[in-house]
Amino acid sequence: MSKHMVTDDDLHAYVDARLPPARRAEIEAHLAADSEAATRVRAYQAHRQGLHDLFDPVLDEPIPASLRELAAEIDTRLEARGTRFVARRLLRSRIAAGVLIASFGGALGWLAHGIHRPAETLAAGTSLHRQAAVAHAVFSPDVRRPVEIGADHEDQLVTWLSKRLGVPVRPPKLAALGYGLIGGRLLPGNSGPVAQFMYQDAAGRRLTLLVSTEVATGGDTAFRFAQEGPVNVFYWIDGKFGYALSAGIPRDELARVAADVYGHLENR
Repeated sequence: MSKHMVTDDDLHAYVDARLPPARRAEIEAHLAADSEAATRVRAYQAHRQGLHDLFDPVLDEPIPASLRELAAEIDTRLEARGTRFVARRLLRSRIAAGVLIASFGGALGWLAHGIHRPAETLAAGTSLHRQAAVAHAVFSPDVRRPVEIGADHEDQLVTWLSKRLGVPVRPPKLAALGYGLIGGRLLPGNSGPVAQFMYQDAAGRRLTLLVSTEVATGGDTAFRFAQEGPVNVFYWIDGKFGYALSAGIPRDELARVAADVYGHLENR
């Protein structure tokens, strides 16, 4: 056992490799003795890897020509005024800012969630669509174990997830759209568990439906769209539930699936 109390901050620091060797050894001893904490750490590690999978490719993307031209124009104008050093610093900052805006424009609204609390945000802060996209990126490529309980045990899956979320949840039927249920799993949310159902079509394309009860109350419940790296997400609020449908398929195709999912959930 560890000599000092192990907090959630300790677990996150362990996952991020930010602990000194002595404290890291204590945490590892604690994880060996506490299976629940070990499960949480594995989930944190999976989410961390999912973020890398989503956004690391941006580091290799070329700078857009329009941004290079703008930076060159700023460099020329300021250098002509005898401010070469300032121009070069501004050039670098404008390029960096441009790349961030171009790549992460969809995330800018999330960064302001501490000021504005829209209905689609989770109770403790991480946006519904971002959590869904990360979970999709982490688990949908998995060939051997993409889900915890398979569709061949759907009743067991429904009972388990409903019990853990504290409300009845059931995966919608999407066979008419060509998607069969693979199964589902339980994931850590911000203040409790969330459920993920996974589907696959004949071409092997997968989509996931995240179901959360951590949504803030009130506000707009309309369909919303977000793109997180290669993952497209349609998400909405319906009563006490938040739903987010994620896939690497075109937006218009995903919109048709989302509309069908909404219809199934309304008629359950």
